[in-house]
Amino acid sequence: MAISSKSDSHFIFTYGTLKRGFPNHSLMENLISGGDVVFAGEYTTVETFPLCCGPYGIPYLINLTGSGHRVRGELYKVNNSGLGPLDDLEGIEIGHYERLPVTVVGDGGEPVAAEAYFAHRSFGEGMWKRCGEVGIEEFSMELGKKYQRKEERPSNHDFLQHIRNFISNGE
Repeated sequence: MAISSKSDSHFIFTYGTLKRGFPNHSLMENLISGGDVVFAGEYTTVETFPLCCGPYGIPYLINLTGSGHRVRGELYKVNNSGLGPLDDLEGIEIGHYERLPVTVVGDGGEPVAAEAYFAHRSFGEGMWKRCGEVGIEEFSMELGKKYQRKEERPSNHDFLQHIRNFISNGE
């Protein structure tokens, strides 16, 4: 059965810490209990993309079609009021991630037009090169153990500068 999206909702493909069992999934749970989000199932990108981890164990999907792997993750149907908290978490306004179109497919085989949070274009390709252009198919529980929550990170630093340092110096 094909999944459809009403104009006041979006399909969001999650591949990292928002997935079930991962550190930021509590936000999804809160949005689900508030009626703003519905879990649609496990999905995989139709095209290949790089997926790698940066500073603090944060996973980044890089918008370089044709590199990397078909990425496995989860699909959620999100209404407009649920989108704001997700965009806030992902740092859309500060240039951390960008929400961009992606096509995913589930067990049913029907492609679904969705959106995913990609590393911002200002550093995405640099992150991919810094990771040796070797990506992963899935952000695993093992990789999730290396993730540091926002409250565990230094509070007085410029996160985007830290990403630039990581890319240029490996720090």
